[in-house]
Amino acid sequence: MNAALQTPPPFEPLQARFEAMTAAWLPAVLRLEQAAYPHPWSERNFLDSLRAGYAAQLLVAAPRESPELLGYFVAMKGVDEVHLLNIAVAPACQGQGWAQVMLDALGLWARGQGAQWLWLEARVSNARARAVYTRHGFREVGTRRGYYPPSPASPRGEDAIVMSLAL
Repeated sequence: MNAALQTPPPFEPLQARFEAMTAAWLPAVLRLEQAAYPHPWSERNFLDSLRAGYAAQLLVAAPRESPELLGYFVAMKGVDEVHLLNIAVAPACQGQGWAQVMLDALGLWARGQGAQWLWLEARVSNARARAVYTRHGFREVGTRRGYYPPSPASPRGEDAIVMSLAL
């Protein structure tokens, strides 16, 4: 049979599930965090978030025998709002809609907690993330001057764009 005439295998979409972030996942979370961000969170940032009881969810590709971390988010519940503290998608999986999946899940959880708003900050220089949030319905509502720590590229610190989403 001519190889050019063979039928390609059927498309099999990647299956994924959410599960709670635990300390056992931290080595994989830290690898992803360091690959995704020039200014990554530390292990202590994640441990403090887990100890504080913040919503910390992993997006994991199936199968269960060999799970692959696609992304995660960490969010803090307030009185009538939820503040997204961190969200990341594995660099190899970016541009495939996984951030939207996580933002949808966060919105559903936040509504279930009685939240009326989602809030976040994004680096001024992170146009890609801001575009993802804007496509998801977030609006830019303010600026926090020097919100992010100083770095060689931003000796005075980098400004953050404050964004919100009405639920």
